Amino acid sequence: MKAQTKIAALTASAFALSMAAAVANADDSDMDGAQDGMERCYGIALAGENDCAAGPGTSCQGTSTVDFQGNAWTYVEEGTCESIETPYGNGSLEPVERP
Repeated sequence: MKAQTKIAALTASAFALSMAAAVANADDSDMDGAQDGMERCYGIALAGENDCAAGPGTSCQGTSTVDFQGNAWTYVEEGTCESIETPYGNGSLEPVERP
């Protein structure tokens, strides 16, 4: 076997092993990137401090335009969202209408 072929084979093997390790560690978070024990909480983020989903005309993280925007969420510890108080009511596990 030529040296170039051996190097290519070793490189491919190393890449495959690193991908396998990444997949094995992926089960520590759910499909949207939240770590275990965390949940999305809508209506609690300050302007520009949301984790994602900030409505039409915005892309994602850090794009909320007002404090406590009802369609913007941030991650919080599981089970705590609905107990978080804001000037407009408590946090919600679903998007909420805000004035």
